[in-house]
Amino acid sequence: MVGSGGRGGIRGAGRRAGIGVAVVGLVAPVVVLAGAGGAAASSTCTTRTGPYQKQVEKFLGRPVDGRQSSADCKAIRAFQTKHGISPNVGYAGPVTWGVMDLMIKQKAVGDKPNKAGKCPTDKGRIACVNLTLQISWVQDGSSLVYGPVPIRSGRNRYETRTGLKKIYWRDKHHVSNLYNVSMPYSQFFDGGEAFHSISGSVWSPPGSHGCVNMRDSDAATYWSLLKKGDDVYVYGRKPGT
Repeated sequence: MVGSGGRGGIRGAGRRAGIGVAVVGLVAPVVVLAGAGGAAASSTCTTRTGPYQKQVEKFLGRPVDGRQSSADCKAIRAFQTKHGISPNVGYAGPVTWGVMDLMIKQKAVGDKPNKAGKCPTDKGRIACVNLTLQISWVQDGSSLVYGPVPIRSGRNRYETRTGLKKIYWRDKHHVSNLYNVSMPYSQFFDGGEAFHSISGSVWSPPGSHGCVNMRDSDAATYWSLLKKGDDVYVYGRKPGT
């Protein structure tokens, strides 16, 4: 099972269980997933040139020649291992490039995550979740309070539900009774779907079981900024779902 975050395991919660003003940088270039164990270290390094070789080389700051080298493979494997991408054999394939491409798009958002105006600005304090870009932020009216930060939402068939919701229960030290995994800083907003932290990469594919996974520091900040009854708005569609 890849991913600890998901249907939080609240009994009776339904079928799916799942500070000041700050602007936070989105991408840490190479940061393994709680409960998933990440990509198991492989002793093999492929000599094959992948279909996204040039793009991956550029992202990693390698010489862009479109040909696999030993140094290329080692750099790609390091990225794959830290982000729970399997198999981690250094192949520049679509999954690896997909994670990198998402990081690039997230970084391009800058400090204007609601530029398109899709998250409501008439609700006061609200947590916004853009599934398409896999980012979240907190705003107060039209003012950005915190973020945007990278998140990891539900994988295919466990998609995080969209729409306007409210935080209805918070449990700082929650443990899922479905998956028997820790879900620190849980703030539940739809059935068993919640914001909560994971200990590894939020870019690890394929995704959670419905929850909005966050880095520990971001989940802790959300805990301090939000309260029971605050609005949450989820929109878009996670790539691959």
